[in-house]
Amino acid sequence: MANHKSSIKRIRQTEKRRLHNRYYAKTTRNAVRKLRAISDKKEAEELYPKVSSMLDKLAKIRVIHKNKASNLKSKLAVYINKL
Repeated sequence: MANHKSSIKRIRQTEKRRLHNRYYAKTTRNAVRKLRAISDKKEAEELYPKVSSMLDKLAKIRVIHKNKASNLKSKLAVYINKL
């Protein structure tokens, strides 16, 4: 166990941030999965901006890498265009 007050606080902050990041990352992954499962083009086009925004926000706060967000958005756009 940590001995310094600052390290104890750091542990608390890290755990809180980890849970926060995990929640938003999982929510976004589920949204991507939901979009990939849609077979109706119109419905997919309506959902795409929301999912894209979620990915951008995760990249902005560095939960995922910005290139990963770009790759996912690109692949989703290709998928929607093929519908």
